[in-house]
Amino acid sequence: MRTEVKNIKCVHKVMYFPLCDLVLDSLDSGSAPVSLSVSPKRSQFFKYDSFSVSCEGEEQSEEEVAGWRVMKRTEDGEVRPCPSSCSITAAFPATDSGVYWCETGRGETSNSVNISVTAGSVILDSPVLPVMEGHDVTLSCRPRVTMSSFHLTADFYKDGVFIRSSSTGNMTIHSVSPSDEGLYRCNVSGAAGAGGSADSWLTVRAPPAGRDPPPPLLSVSALLRHLVVGAPYLLSTILLGLIYRDRARVQHARKSRQTSDDVIMEMAA
Repeated sequence: MRTEVKNIKCVHKVMYFPLCDLVLDSLDSGSAPVSLSVSPKRSQFFKYDSFSVSCEGEEQSEEEVAGWRVMKRTEDGEVRPCPSSCSITAAFPATDSGVYWCETGRGETSNSVNISVTAGSVILDSPVLPVMEGHDVTLSCRPRVTMSSFHLTADFYKDGVFIRSSSTGNMTIHSVSPSDEGLYRCNVSGAAGAGGSADSWLTVRAPPAGRDPPPPLLSVSALLRHLVVGAPYLLSTILLGLIYRDRARVQHARKSRQTSDDVIMEMAA
């Protein structure tokens, strides 16, 4: 497979740099033998954080993977290879924010990842790689200043539209679908670490051919709702069973007493 990078276009403006996508001209962009990996597995980092980017292959030997190198397009638009280790020990917005991907000398490319390094006070901890359809995903709003969950209230937005508030700073999307794809950000207010995060794109992928998505799990609220609705019917069934059992016992006792009286009368006769 030969894949060439035609250009890199910016599709959305975030807090510190344009969110850019690699536009690839490929016969099969999903069949690259190597994929990009980021550790820790998130796309936003604070200034001076540490992270690493590498090329990994599930079925490739070390020699085959060694033929791939990490490339990045930085904030200023410059495209250059990352150092061989590509381990950033003190991230800086201008030099380490941008689009990262793996590439060979023949022009083959892997998936691309947009990484944001911010000097701000809040980041959104979200999956850096695509999420499989039907799985659950949790987004976390993380302030630079350590805050107790009691004081942390975060507002979450998708494509600029408010979704919900969370008193824990976390938001879980159950059984994700393609409609959940989009730009997510969060905002923390009412504390010393208040502020908003940059945008992060959440990608949802269909499961591989022949593999169905996992069955959806009931959320706590849905489970409580089912219990509230079903409780009256369950209690009614239990009460009817108890009443029927007591009636059967009474009838059995009456029959036993009647039989005993008949025997006594016959003996007396």
